[in-house]
Amino acid sequence: MVAPDVEVVVVGAGLTGASTAWALARAGVSVVLFEAHAFGHTLGSSHGSSRIFRRVYKDPLYLRMTGQAQQMWAELESESGTSLLQWTGGIDHGRVRDPEGIAAFLAEQPEEVQHELLSAREAEARWPGMRFTGPVLFHPDAGTVNADAAVTTFLAEAAGHGARLFPETSVDRIDVHGDSGVTVHTGEESVRARSVVLANGPWMPEFLPGSGLGIDLPPMRVTQQHVFHFPRREPDVSWPVVVHKEEMQVFALPSGSDGGPRAAFKVAQHDAGPVVAPGSSAAVLDTSRRSRILDYVRTWMPGLEEVPVADATCLYTTTADEDFVLDRRGPVVVASPCSGHGAKFAPLLGHLIGELARGRRQPEPQFALDRPARAPGPRASVVALG
Repeated sequence: MVAPDVEVVVVGAGLTGASTAWALARAGVSVVLFEAHAFGHTLGSSHGSSRIFRRVYKDPLYLRMTGQAQQMWAELESESGTSLLQWTGGIDHGRVRDPEGIAAFLAEQPEEVQHELLSAREAEARWPGMRFTGPVLFHPDAGTVNADAAVTTFLAEAAGHGARLFPETSVDRIDVHGDSGVTVHTGEESVRARSVVLANGPWMPEFLPGSGLGIDLPPMRVTQQHVFHFPRREPDVSWPVVVHKEEMQVFALPSGSDGGPRAAFKVAQHDAGPVVAPGSSAAVLDTSRRSRILDYVRTWMPGLEEVPVADATCLYTTTADEDFVLDRRGPVVVASPCSGHGAKFAPLLGHLIGELARGRRQPEPQFALDRPARAPGPRASVVALG
């Protein structure tokens, strides 16, 4: 093969692609990134000022990864001089959530994650305006990630290390030259590379089957999720991020700038949303979903006003087992840290994906393309938009 123009091409500039370009360029690897839309667009899964960071998982792999990600977020903030995380602590409650079972699991792990169990009365005293009916697990190493600022920071830092970034540039075709490399074709140019990283988020299930690359994805579906921002009645009372599982799965967290000038809280249902094709239609709000969230707020979060001041949508790409897809076939890396809980890992994922692209790491079996099918279980503390 002719000598490559670049070592790695990255396709997609959401949190995954942007962090991968940053990690590669930071390591001295030549990298080109193509994004089909404008940088920081709101059409996919990486926009918004507030996503969840938390360490609680009933899975040793994810638990270990949260600690590594926390350290790498701190490194990114230090190197860039940009504050990206806000620490609030986090709580888990609800019969299906099983706070006591989570606490027992955490107590058995070699990696310590600080936590405490509270009664419903103790939790209501600590966080006025919230309601609880059973045990509540609190862990201090939780808060929010500014996804918009993170994408911008990853891209700026990647460019500062020499990465070449191309917005509004669609990849039309990828030619694979055995194990020796690829040629990535856009409408403007063709780039030869030793490997390519596909980090095109909810467009992945649409792109890969017709790409001619011969790579099969595990079953995935893309859904449109709706979130709502409610003003705080007492803006000076600090609330943690929340995961609550009863009849439905709900997450809540401080809204950041997405909620407007007043202090607000973002609330949404995790296990809901119509199946859509990315870019196929404008966001449509199902009024029944809105009604369910309004009823939830009245019952469980009376410290919020009952009418949201803003709402927004994003896309979920979800696997049947709610695990990520991070694997390599020849010179092609498929990177889909999906199922509503990838954002918290972004800097670590950039590093791991970059190592896959360079052939310096074997795929994690749990994230393999051809892993055995399994249903989601209590191991995964899956948190929407986190």
